[in-house]
Amino acid sequence: MQIPWWKGSVIYQIYPRSFQDSNNDGIGDLQGIISRLDYLQWLGVDAIWLSPIFKSPMKDFGYDISDYRGIDPMFGSLEDFRNLLQKAHERKIKVIIDQVYNHTSDQHPWFLESMSSKDNPKADWYIWVDGKKGKPPNNWLSYFGGSAWEWCEQREQYYLHLFVKEQPDLNWRNPDMVEAVMESITYWLDMGVDGFRFDVVNMFYKDIFLRDDPLVEGRNSKIDFENYYRVFDNDRPETLLAVEKINDLVNQYKERVTIGEVGSPMGLPAYFLYTMPGRLDLAFNFQFKEITTYSPEDYKKLIRDTESLFQNIAWPSYVLGNHDSKRFTERFDDSNDKKGNLQILASMLLTMKGTVFIYYGEEIGMEDALIPFERIVDPAGKNLWPDYQGRDSARTPMQWDENPYASFSTVEPWLPVTKDYLSLNVKAQMSDPDSLLSFYKKLISLRKNNDCIKYGAIEFIDIDPDVMAYTRSYQNEKVLVLLNFAQRTITIKASLLNEYSKVLLNNKSKENIDKLLEPNEVTILQ
Repeated sequence: MQIPWWKGSVIYQIYPRSFQDSNNDGIGDLQGIISRLDYLQWLGVDAIWLSPIFKSPMKDFGYDISDYRGIDPMFGSLEDFRNLLQKAHERKIKVIIDQVYNHTSDQHPWFLESMSSKDNPKADWYIWVDGKKGKPPNNWLSYFGGSAWEWCEQREQYYLHLFVKEQPDLNWRNPDMVEAVMESITYWLDMGVDGFRFDVVNMFYKDIFLRDDPLVEGRNSKIDFENYYRVFDNDRPETLLAVEKINDLVNQYKERVTIGEVGSPMGLPAYFLYTMPGRLDLAFNFQFKEITTYSPEDYKKLIRDTESLFQNIAWPSYVLGNHDSKRFTERFDDSNDKKGNLQILASMLLTMKGTVFIYYGEEIGMEDALIPFERIVDPAGKNLWPDYQGRDSARTPMQWDENPYASFSTVEPWLPVTKDYLSLNVKAQMSDPDSLLSFYKKLISLRKNNDCIKYGAIEFIDIDPDVMAYTRSYQNEKVLVLLNFAQRTITIKASLLNEYSKVLLNNKSKENIDKLLEPNEVTILQ
């Protein structure tokens, strides 16, 4: 049986606004991505995932879609997207698009019709509730601050928006609306996209009785969405039926992948539930991303728990960063060996059993930018300042070289370029065999050409509390991964190393097997 292409793959997330500007307006676009495909081919990634590129008023930077089938002129045209598909496929790179089916823009024709009256054909395509102006139907809160309910004078009713008020939530209990979503999915499948990343997929259905979410005793956070358990506005059991319906449709096409953003308070069990047979292929393991300690024990525990739960039933995924979180490089700002720290985490990520995701710029160690309040554009950052400063700092322009604006654009970009771009850029690191970028390329190549690392079983070996050691076994092959998280040299027992004969990768330029692991040393043996 042929193994699906996405198992063991490396998927590279592109935030289109920030990857490459081709028309000098300060905003990245599709032609810009096309111009950088050779770089992505050189890096060796299997697929790219594009954050939303569809028509949008950009109240939440593309996650408020006003036309599921149209490309926003900011990014280019439908012809540009077809060209991107063709050029990527010529380079053996798959293309995954981001679709948002929990909510639309309030400028979407569906919503404009829905809010026009209570008896129009799309009146029930969104979640409308009777009530008294000034008194929302329940205590549900927007993730971006304030009530999740907005009063509409035209209908004299409230509508639900779990994000900004310009993002009304769709009503998945309406079969006509669901059918329209399925037609949208079919449209892109017929065009040839290789899969979808579904935004907040676990929020599609809400409690039919609209019950209040229970408060968390003793918690009164200034960021008000943290002071109760989100029980009734997400993870409803009916949502699993929705992802099964989506899966049935996508599986009518060959070699496509479905990926769910499941930001669930249930954590790991939710990722498993949404990726059981007949549901989504993958769900992001956000708990892995949220580990902030530089210690192997927390990672080992989560990986062991994942393996124990998923077994051979579902396929795991691993990710260290994305467009909604700070870049993980920031946790090493005070380190005296930041590159070594990043090499350890990259090696762990890219030798895992599962599908891995890289967020653009991670391969060169891009860092969070300091964004002053007056430059913040993220609605969450604006609404929740200063308790939460938003997501802009991890969405700054890709740093290509030492030229002005890092050659992302020839004009002032939509977000400022980080100050370290003069030394921290693709051009400088491509020409340096010892750079972080060169190390990422070696790791990706090793993974791509080694079925043992892509598909093999994983088993941990206890050596030292500061060492993450594990084997990957597949058919008659075996690989040993040794990652020294400590700032001290650690001795490995010779008996452990006896069955290995070859160094596949080492970040200290060692060509022979050595029982001494230096601080932040990566050794991968066959």
